[in-house]
Amino acid sequence: MSTDDTATLQIIDLHISYGTVPALLGVDIQVPHGQIVTLIGANGAGKSTVLKCASGLLEAPRDAICLFGEPVGGLPPDALVSRGLVLVPEGRRLFGTMTVRENFEMGAYLCPDRTVIRRSMDRCLGLFPDLEAKLDVPAHSLSGGQQQMVAVARALMAQPRVLLLDEPTIGLAPALVADIARVIREISHDGVDVLLVEQNAEVALDVADIGYVLENGVVVAQGPAKALASDDEVRRAYMGL
Repeated sequence: MSTDDTATLQIIDLHISYGTVPALLGVDIQVPHGQIVTLIGANGAGKSTVLKCASGLLEAPRDAICLFGEPVGGLPPDALVSRGLVLVPEGRRLFGTMTVRENFEMGAYLCPDRTVIRRSMDRCLGLFPDLEAKLDVPAHSLSGGQQQMVAVARALMAQPRVLLLDEPTIGLAPALVADIARVIREISHDGVDVLLVEQNAEVALDVADIGYVLENGVVVAQGPAKALASDDEVRRAYMGL
């Protein structure tokens, strides 16, 4: 895959190994502007490794990750956040003893303007109204679904242009899964491009515009999400249908 200046985020021929064990074998993914892209696959396929490389948590070759047409592979996470790319990690990784409000504010650590921070917080509370009554309680006291809301909100406080979501619905009740899907659509509608890694393929392909299927570190299928959702092999392998 060649560099495409119209793509917000590109992952190009990405090879990654853990020691001597290969994890990714030449992965190509692109996130076009204005699109929700999802990456689905079985456990151990390499999905989270893709996001760790894209977000700087794992070092990748410089030319293997391009953000707004510029190679950024190997840059540390804080440098990528300042360029507009933010990760919501698997497992939420909240500051558990800090309040919900403080977790929100940590997401905005690069912003010096309190007015902008207040506006961002209001937007997050509009997306997750249940959190307004919880702003001054420790994050660890929340339910799993509420903690996931805080994790997404904290990332949005950084005002991302590209949002990476790693398994945002894992362990959540169906009603909360629907809430997260709704928020992902709203985030995209507001102009934030999304790369979603999700174990729940049915939800992922319903919310996304474009899908990629990863097996053993290789992209084995890609295309419009609706087409993948109706593909018999994808339905049997990843949707239990």
